[in-house]
Amino acid sequence: MKKLLLTILLLPILSFSQEKEILKYFKSKDSLVGVKNQNGKIIIPAQFKVFSYLEDGELVEGETIHFDGDKVGQQREKNAWGYIYDRKGKFLYQPFLYDNGADYFSEGVRRLVKNGKVGFADRNGKIVIQPEHDFVSPFNYGYAVFCDGCDWEKTNDEHKSIVGGKWGVMNTHGQTVQPLVHYSDKDVDIDGKYYPNPFQYNEKEKNILQLFNQQSKKLSGIYYVNFSNKLSDDEKKLFFEIVERPKENFPYYQVNTYDYRKKELDMLYRFKFLVSEDGKTLYAIDDFNEKKKPFAEWLKEEIKSAEDFQKAHPDTPNQR
Repeated sequence: MKKLLLTILLLPILSFSQEKEILKYFKSKDSLVGVKNQNGKIIIPAQFKVFSYLEDGELVEGETIHFDGDKVGQQREKNAWGYIYDRKGKFLYQPFLYDNGADYFSEGVRRLVKNGKVGFADRNGKIVIQPEHDFVSPFNYGYAVFCDGCDWEKTNDEHKSIVGGKWGVMNTHGQTVQPLVHYSDKDVDIDGKYYPNPFQYNEKEKNILQLFNQQSKKLSGIYYVNFSNKLSDDEKKLFFEIVERPKENFPYYQVNTYDYRKKELDMLYRFKFLVSEDGKTLYAIDDFNEKKKPFAEWLKEEIKSAEDFQKAHPDTPNQR
């Protein structure tokens, strides 16, 4: 009886301790950035030169702490940008450098760099695919292309291209996948070779996807209305896939949209959706910070935008 009473008394304490601690960025006199908790205790000393706009006292959002810049006294690793820590101040990894900043999340993971090799971490900061390859592309439709022995070559613009090396394709477990000898239109074309369709669903997940398939024609009309070249009905076909499932700190199914070639419509955030764990509430991801907007509100705004474009361009070849 005493043991049971003690357990009951401890429940409120345990519940409270699991609440996310409030953390804030702070700046030193020489404009270096660190992190403190709500009581002023320093979690991470001010030792980062941050390049993005950051106010003194700005809240740390999300499951990890991100310093968008260099660490004083530490040489930047090649092809890496910034530093990721957990909320207790433990260093986790350096994100891969992409488009003058840290790599974006794609299908629930983003690239990291360690000792010149590329791997993947999830939104909780956990390394889910160890850094073992010289280069890896972002995941698209459940697969990522990698190479070993390849190198970066400057092009005429600000970007670089990858040349040479031995190339392969990995799945979301980091395993190398071989192309199919016999394939169907359900499989995935990657650089002219076909790989097995990676998505399998239970009944609940099929019902979630059905919500989007019912809106497919409407969403296709919205997306393709401003394309300058005439597209066939087959070319305007959309695919909806669940790329992330509910887990710790993320109580949603994420649904991404792909074109008829099974290429992501927009790598950053457009036409990506979240569905509550019970499958009843739908959101659109509204910006690269993954802010949520109720699906009905988002759809209304997108329809209005498409209608306005069509009125301003009555000769658009892809009428809604």
